[in-house]
Amino acid sequence: MEQTGTRIFRVVRNFLFSIVNKEFLIFLFFLLVSATFWVLTTLNETYEREIAVPLKLVNVPKGVVITSDMNDTLKVTIRDRGYFLFAYKFGNIIRPISIDFKNYSKNANKGTVPASDLQKQIYHQIYNSSRIVTMKPDHWEFYFTQGQKKSVPLGLRGKVIPGQSYYIARVSFQPERVDVYARQSLLDSIRVAYTDVLDVKELTDTIVRTVSLQKIKGVKYVPSEVKVTIYPDILTEGSMEIPVTAVNMPPGRVLRTFPARIRVSYVVGASNVRSVKPDQFKVETDYRDIEANPSEKCALRLVRLPRDVKNARLEVDHVDYLIEEQ
Repeated sequence: MEQTGTRIFRVVRNFLFSIVNKEFLIFLFFLLVSATFWVLTTLNETYEREIAVPLKLVNVPKGVVITSDMNDTLKVTIRDRGYFLFAYKFGNIIRPISIDFKNYSKNANKGTVPASDLQKQIYHQIYNSSRIVTMKPDHWEFYFTQGQKKSVPLGLRGKVIPGQSYYIARVSFQPERVDVYARQSLLDSIRVAYTDVLDVKELTDTIVRTVSLQKIKGVKYVPSEVKVTIYPDILTEGSMEIPVTAVNMPPGRVLRTFPARIRVSYVVGASNVRSVKPDQFKVETDYRDIEANPSEKCALRLVRLPRDVKNARLEVDHVDYLIEEQ
């Protein structure tokens, strides 16, 4: 085994130091020297590069709730030689800027850090030759509250389109409510916490999505995202015969319709077929309409139906009738 290894080493050595490969190694050496010279020349030129500078809010008093994003970042464009820009990008030279809450929270619910203060802290960290060209945003704002909050229900933003012969039976949220932190005037205007837009097409099976809540400046939701479950159900047709009820009848009179019961057709989700009962429907005819517009037939109206029933319709909407004296 040792002899085999020695033989291989000799073959490789002889190959590398053959006449042809000596020329190749010389070529590689000068190529490396040229590349090094080019890199050094390039890095010695002046460039502009955008650097991300994190912001950190410190010394927040107990009981104060920050309602804006705590992980904001400044986008700072710096002009300097390539050496220094390379160091900024990969050398972890620039550390997060600390914003002292007490110095900028003079307003009741909002703090503003001017551009001059931000630039001053950045200049403390960068080389003397570096210059700030632009900074986005040009100032930084944070919002806070002294703990004012309330609990609100959730609402879904977006468009959920069921597949053919399906409908959306139910949408549920977990949790069902969230806490909202904001200044009192803004808090009073919020009735529902809406999600970010969720678009679903051709839905035929239950889906579960984790969705963030819609961001509003100066508002914080706890939690900031919720689990949304959308339940589709397949539609099926059904029908029932419902008695006709006469309303606003004067004393001593009875109205009889022919037929006395009317078939109501509808569609309902397959899971709710057995829960639909005849007493959940109500079909009426109004004596006042008959008296105001005498006719051989009276008009019928479907005035009540189950919540889960859709596209309910009467088989006929006018029937013969007879008014009897008691």
